[in-house]
Amino acid sequence: MRQILFIAIIISLLFSLSFAAEKDGFAFKKQPELQQIKPKKPVKIKLKRSSKDDYTWELSGDDVDEIVKTDRRLRQMLKVQ
Repeated sequence: MRQILFIAIIISLLFSLSFAAEKDGFAFKKQPELQQIKPKKPVKIKLKRSSKDDYTWELSGDDVDEIVKTDRRLRQMLKVQ
């Protein structure tokens, strides 16, 4: 019986503190200028080598410009035309 009364008192205190915090101006507000910028997802590369020692790859990602740049770099590194 005492445990139930103790838990009820703690719950009521928590609720009263949360309502008091909102009245005092401690409410959370979203501010767009303070939101974090999500980092760009990197280009995913699946590099494959054939039995003739030729390389092929598959590129995927969100940014088309980054995919094109990655393709150019791979072609230069592997000297594929």
